[in-house]
Amino acid sequence: MNLSDFYYHIPENQIAQHPLKERDASRLLVLHKKTGKIEHRLFRDIIDYLYPGDVLVLNDTKVIPVRLPGVKPSGGKAEITLLKELAVNSWEALVKGVHEGKILLGCGITANVTRLNGSSAKVDFDINSGSAHRDKTDIKNFLYDVGVMPLPVYIKREAVKSDSEGYQTVYAMKDGAVAAPTAGLHFTDKLIRSIREKGIHVQTVTLHVGYGTFKPVGLEDIREHKMDEESFEIPGTAADVINSARAEGRRIIAVGTTVTRALEASAKNRAVKTCEGKASIFIYPGYKFQTIDALVTNFHLPKSTPMMLASAFSELTLLKKAYGIAQQEGYRFYSYGDAMLII
Repeated sequence: MNLSDFYYHIPENQIAQHPLKERDASRLLVLHKKTGKIEHRLFRDIIDYLYPGDVLVLNDTKVIPVRLPGVKPSGGKAEITLLKELAVNSWEALVKGVHEGKILLGCGITANVTRLNGSSAKVDFDINSGSAHRDKTDIKNFLYDVGVMPLPVYIKREAVKSDSEGYQTVYAMKDGAVAAPTAGLHFTDKLIRSIREKGIHVQTVTLHVGYGTFKPVGLEDIREHKMDEESFEIPGTAADVINSARAEGRRIIAVGTTVTRALEASAKNRAVKTCEGKASIFIYPGYKFQTIDALVTNFHLPKSTPMMLASAFSELTLLKKAYGIAQQEGYRFYSYGDAMLII
């Protein structure tokens, strides 16, 4: 398929800039992929589409504040967004305001920028271990002191204190993501309790969302695109519950494209394996899913790999039709926007 097949126009006023006060008050478009039927509900109504015995799989990764604002020695503003750790205090990053040279951060930290090929740079951190921070020698230990939440570029505002909670799922546990698994942002603790009480099995896996998930696809023939590796883990308990449900004909519902990629990367002969490793699986139309029966997801950017995965699960023409109807109905798009349930 061609990259241009995944284009659609989205008005800027439909790109959500803030989360809703009540997470589960977001809207939910329910897409029945076999019939094409579309329903409009609130997210908290998702429980009506879950049945006792179903397995709901969540991604428990936690977004870390990897966006590091700083200044140049001359006083001008600069900014680093960490992408991938290369070694202790050495990272691949996106850098604004400095091509090569130094950026001064808080806590007496200096970042030394060396430009790499393409848009990224290598950043080496010099930690000035003063008396107040004598026990800290790794930039990762300073992120909550000097960093802010890495909001996506289509959110046209600075991150604020409330984003530390809003751009994080209520079940986030394991530090490591540079972006939120946004399908999970709609769940509340109360909703998850109600889902469990109904007899749905709730399991967690981990996939630390990296920049590669959002890196633009630059090739017209999408089959030539290469996904970056992301760390993931399938615990033994989750694998056992999922495989038992699969064997008994019960449904597996993935919350997000990240959960889907973790499960599919670990699958063999339609069974999920207990494992820990790196995933670079690229799912696009024509892919044969081994592990999931339904997908909770947000409305994704045009030409993005998450949109391609959702298209593979639902069929591209049907997904674009649903996106068009969502626009007509005033749904909010992207990370802080509304949700879809594809069943």
